[in-house]
Amino acid sequence: MTKAKSVKLAERIYHALKNDIFDFRLMPGAHFSESDICERMSASRTPVRQALFWLEHEGYVQVYSRSGWQVKPFDFTYLESLYDFRIVLEREAVRRLCTMAPQNCRAHLEPLVSFWITAPRMAPGKALSLEDEQFHTALVRASGNEEMVRVHVELTEKMRIVRRLDFTRDDRVAATYSEHARILQAIEQQQTEEAQHILTGHISQSKDEVRKITLHRLQQASLQPVSP
Repeated sequence: MTKAKSVKLAERIYHALKNDIFDFRLMPGAHFSESDICERMSASRTPVRQALFWLEHEGYVQVYSRSGWQVKPFDFTYLESLYDFRIVLEREAVRRLCTMAPQNCRAHLEPLVSFWITAPRMAPGKALSLEDEQFHTALVRASGNEEMVRVHVELTEKMRIVRRLDFTRDDRVAATYSEHARILQAIEQQQTEEAQHILTGHISQSKDEVRKITLHRLQQASLQPVSP
């Protein structure tokens, strides 16, 4: 197998395993071997190991024993600290947006207003979860600080495994649309404290809800047979 084909196969295995982790087909704390993955993916050890190293770097798996691996158990304290860090970054981004010249602020907000206020609502699911991520990243990007954007994108990736669960229920989707609209309207009116207040409540509520949903999903998944 050429190097290019091996890398492409490693990418396919990486995405397949990551989806299994996100969808709780590979449970937090589950153990598996490289041989298990090789057999399942009909692949040699080299691309499998490369995929696992990528997942390890991102914090989804860890080495358990020689040639053995484990899906990292959930650490809710750590995940909640990421939510708190998001609040700090996004509150600062909102502050900067509110102090911009109105025409510049509107230019940043127009695509967000179009999606979250004007356009028809999307159904719950992964696609809407990604739109939510883009909403929050867009607020930070509008701050003009690329280092803030880089850190925010990293936080988003680390939180995705639980954050996407906030878009599996109609009531949570409705709340997200409503709160995004209120945040945008407060920014447009340059009401800094109000926009920050709504944003903080929005992220804090999401943090609480995804913890409940995650625990429920874990309980459900634990009742089902899971193959490595």
